[in-house]
Amino acid sequence: MKHKKFTTTSGIEVKEVYTGPSGMNELPGEFPYTRGIQKDMYRGKPWTMRQYAGFSTAEESNKRYHYLLSQGTMGLSVAFDLPTQIGYDSDHELAEGEVGKVGVAIDSLKDIEILFAGIELKDITTSMTINATAAILLAMYIALAKKQGADLNQLSGTIQNDILKEYAARGTYIYPPAPSMRLITDIFEYCSKEVPKWNTISISGYHIREAGSTAVQELAFTLANGKTYLKAALDKGLDINIFAKRLSFFFNCHNNFFEEIAKFRAARRMWAHITKGLGATDAGAQKLRFHTQTGGSTLTAQQPMNNVVRVTMQALAAVLGGTQSLHTNGYDEALSLPTEAAAKIALRTQQIIAFESGVTDTVDPLAGSYFIEALTDELEAAAQLYIDKIDAMGGSVKAIEQDYIQQEIAASAYQYQNDIESGQKVLVGVNRFTQQEEVAQNVFRVDDSIRRQQIEKLIRLKEERNNNDVNQALQNLAIAARGNDNLMPYILTAVECYATLGEIADTLRNVFGEY
Repeated sequence: MKHKKFTTTSGIEVKEVYTGPSGMNELPGEFPYTRGIQKDMYRGKPWTMRQYAGFSTAEESNKRYHYLLSQGTMGLSVAFDLPTQIGYDSDHELAEGEVGKVGVAIDSLKDIEILFAGIELKDITTSMTINATAAILLAMYIALAKKQGADLNQLSGTIQNDILKEYAARGTYIYPPAPSMRLITDIFEYCSKEVPKWNTISISGYHIREAGSTAVQELAFTLANGKTYLKAALDKGLDINIFAKRLSFFFNCHNNFFEEIAKFRAARRMWAHITKGLGATDAGAQKLRFHTQTGGSTLTAQQPMNNVVRVTMQALAAVLGGTQSLHTNGYDEALSLPTEAAAKIALRTQQIIAFESGVTDTVDPLAGSYFIEALTDELEAAAQLYIDKIDAMGGSVKAIEQDYIQQEIAASAYQYQNDIESGQKVLVGVNRFTQQEEVAQNVFRVDDSIRRQQIEKLIRLKEERNNNDVNQALQNLAIAARGNDNLMPYILTAVECYATLGEIADTLRNVFGEY
């Protein structure tokens, strides 16, 4: 097979990989994967441009998905509203004021059918940012794939399903840690047999960073959580060489360009050693694959067009760090959900980096930089100190229960805010280079009538479905939850009967309790 020739604009040939004399002869695609998990990285194909979207109703989000796919997005990434994330139907009193606001409202399989109308699930990969109710949303996605006639052996995508960072940084948990971990390992086990190409967890440092952590803390706490999930799966008797291939990570990318690149390189190396230490011998089980999102907390409401530059720098750092997929934030997201125009520029940012900049022509182009290599080593060493401390406490669950991780993040967030207020850390347009602001006109607002629409759909659903089947499925789920059966088949049956998300979550609440 003849390989494509890569050249600069001056016609100078660009090699696939460069090595140097000073010990920097590790190759991409080889353990411990500091330089990337694939031999040719983006020369083979670019990262997946996976724009995060979801708002209002399933009908409205479906229009945005079709638009993004028409503009060149390569995979969908679904944002769910807060009631969906914490297991409440849209008609629940605690859902008032939140329906469709920070993501799409999903109450039942009917909504998922509308959300993906006209989209063949076999032809795309879908990432779902969902945690406490991940098993329910995954079951809905599988149920729709079955209705479409898709081969479940080929169905591909990711659920976030990372509950530990919810306790530590974000807060959308429902059940106590033990039953939450049971649900996660049930998903691991079920998917390894029934949906083998599905990524069953995206271990998230993104929200740890958004809560105010440093880059070192994001790296350390994310990998410590990853170790906890590995050990939980091993305790369930799963084969690390099989299930670890289906784990992925989700990192933030902030403004310090070189630190972020070094963070990604250190993460790959550390994870390779962690998995090997726990018994992984298959190279696929040792490789850290990750999605990146540019830093939401770095966006400013002041001079919002400055965010285009911030997002571009962060996206470039993610690419130079070797990400497998990327979401670029809209410049207006400090004001509202992204407008269609902002979403388009965010996607074009990735496409310009991929197809115009030349940074994809060689693998790990910053390797051998004295600064990058030293920074990679220093980030690894500092993160390892945290991991050793968490291990000494008994792992992430114990560290979270002792409030250790939360306190470390809070202290860093406090210091960061102090540095901004004192002017020690410069934010362009915020504490330096400011100007009189005009009131933003073009912002995206979700109407409060969305809740009424969702409630009307719920009323119709409960009139049309077979409620005897629903009640039986929920009773069977409750019995299984009190025992030791894998819960995924019971959740799938309930979903296929059109039991609502809230009904399923409440059934588990009644057995597991709330945290």
